[in-house]
Amino acid sequence: MTDFEPVLKAVVPAAGLGTRFLPATKATPKEMLPIVDKPAIQYVVEEAVAAGLNDVLMITGRSKRSIEDHFDRAYELEEALQAKGDDARLDAVRESADLAIMHYVRQGEPRGLGHAVHCARQHVGNEPFAVLLGDDMIDARDALLTRMIDVRRRHGGSVVALMEVPEDQVSAYGCAAIEDTGEDDVVRITDLVEKPPAGEAPSNWIIIGRYVCDPAVFDVLEKTPPGRGGEIQLTDALRTLADMPVEDGGTVYGVKFRGRRYDTGNKLEYLRTVVQFASERPDLAGDFMPWLREFVAKHDQ
Repeated sequence: MTDFEPVLKAVVPAAGLGTRFLPATKATPKEMLPIVDKPAIQYVVEEAVAAGLNDVLMITGRSKRSIEDHFDRAYELEEALQAKGDDARLDAVRESADLAIMHYVRQGEPRGLGHAVHCARQHVGNEPFAVLLGDDMIDARDALLTRMIDVRRRHGGSVVALMEVPEDQVSAYGCAAIEDTGEDDVVRITDLVEKPPAGEAPSNWIIIGRYVCDPAVFDVLEKTPPGRGGEIQLTDALRTLADMPVEDGGTVYGVKFRGRRYDTGNKLEYLRTVVQFASERPDLAGDFMPWLREFVAKHDQ
């Protein structure tokens, strides 16, 4: 079988209002909240680059200029650090500006993830592309996106990342009806349901925030009516693609992910993520872990 065209571009929707983190997100984008000392959005861009995607389109909105500033040069700051001889911090500041070729487009109104992805059409053109949601962080040691791109290269169509969760959590996510393909971690998607009522989910495999999309998704999104929450859902468009032939850009595969995922979409999971990252930092763990054990021990009494 001839390989399908390569995936070279990444799209990162980052236009949400971040209401779960108010008042912190009144003036600061949720995507810029730090995981220890690096904003969450930088980890997402790093993941795209590690998978070979150094052309990154950020879908932003009003009050998101600090995201653009973060991935730009900061000459005055760099000069000040250079004058101090602070090479470590200078390298850290320059790192984000040198990560990828960054592009930006605004989503004029919050009409859902499907609408945000459709905003990427002019930039992406007729090429397959990856979508990375900022609320989901995948551990750098687990090459999920690379695996998804490989599945797309061999099979065509679109690919979603799936993760198994307990039955009582399924209704908080989009989930998939699946069938085996003969590969341990790859399944064919036969149906997708956005946040199904308890007890009505087709499986315990939920969609997490990584997608590799065939460009046919743009035509489908253009015709997709608002769905759950009155928003245009990417899940609805992928359901349509799942029933289309591969030669028309259809079929959807799922990669079963059993690695390390961090959810920064709500306060509790965000705090857990910060603690986990701090616990594994060589420069922090030596002092942080003894304090954390002592703190937990006191509160267990």
